[in-house]
Amino acid sequence: MAHFVKHLVSILFVVVIIQSPATAATCKDCFVQSRAAFYPNSDEAGTETGACGFGSFGATVNGGDVSAASDLYRDGVGCGDCYQVRCMNPNYCSDKGVTVVITDHGSSDRTDFILSRRAFGRMADTNDSAASLLSLGVLDIEYRRVSCSYPNNNIKFKIDEASNYPNYLAFTIWYQQGNSDIIAVQLCETQNQVCKLLDRSHGAVWTSVSPPKGPLAIRMLLSNGEDGEETWLVPTNEIPSDWQPGSVYDSGVQVDV
Repeated sequence: MAHFVKHLVSILFVVVIIQSPATAATCKDCFVQSRAAFYPNSDEAGTETGACGFGSFGATVNGGDVSAASDLYRDGVGCGDCYQVRCMNPNYCSDKGVTVVITDHGSSDRTDFILSRRAFGRMADTNDSAASLLSLGVLDIEYRRVSCSYPNNNIKFKIDEASNYPNYLAFTIWYQQGNSDIIAVQLCETQNQVCKLLDRSHGAVWTSVSPPKGPLAIRMLLSNGEDGEETWLVPTNEIPSDWQPGSVYDSGVQVDV
């Protein structure tokens, strides 16, 4: 009997060793347990004054399924990231949960997410359950990062209203697909290919004092956090030389999902 037990332990040890790499390889898909609340004074969508600087886009992107994040905000690097969030109360919650876009920074009662009312209710399995979730206010949840998908849009650049042509340029980047982070941005003169590295002013807002003259290109450095791979994404369309505050310009490119 002792010999049998020793042999069984040896087999289990080998199985663990064999399975561990596979488990580690799929860990990026694992859910993390946390808590979530919702904007108490908002309408169904998000807020136009979110810390990412998206403005009205940050309230309505993804159909209004948006959220503020605490640590996941990452000093603005997390702006625009997408997460699958699902609540853990079996009486009310669906297995699918909801996919949200990070557009703001904040926390409440040890939460990682403060969702829009719409997104908070969409974690439920029925309309009646959604009302019950909203009455609870704060929920135990689990989440994981997922790829953003905007099948009908290229990446776009929104020139911030605070920009002052031609002396000061500020903009945000809209509709970035996938699950890579934008860790650096260059502003390039398209005629002579001279580029300057921009500063992240706050959230998702990139700025340039005394920007170059003429047509411009905005290059984005994407980082895949899983393996550290970095890739420059180069637009095919130019920002016109007479760019205007408040305008939105299509980059002509998109990230594959």
